Amino acid sequence: MNKFDDKYMKMASIWATNSYCKRRQVGALLVKDRMIISDGYNGTPSGFENICEDENGVTKPYVLHAEANAISKVAKSANSADGATLYVTASPCVECAKLIIQSGIRRVVYRDEYRLTDGIDLLRRAGIEVEKIDG
Repeated sequence: MNKFDDKYMKMASIWATNSYCKRRQVGALLVKDRMIISDGYNGTPSGFENICEDENGVTKPYVLHAEANAISKVAKSANSADGATLYVTASPCVECAKLIIQSGIRRVVYRDEYRLTDGIDLLRRAGIEVEKIDG
């Protein structure tokens, strides 16, 4: 753990409050060379209504996770996630873990455990440093 981990996690927590999702709000920051190069929170794709759950409280299948939003946002910029650290308020699912691996992120710091651990397991298998902190 480095001295900035707590601060970046607090910022990711604040960023999560931008989400319109009712069941869970998740925030993510991508940091490289101590600069925030991207951010994201869970929500619907651009141009969609900001309603994440259906009438039964089930998350709609097209809702993007915070990590996916941060990674796709950096892909549209002049920055690269190669070698970056991802701070995310909930541990990544397996689908987001695949994106993290492919984007070149080298370290993932998270606060809350997701109900499934297959994402974390995949990240460790790929040699990505994974750290859980209280935040």
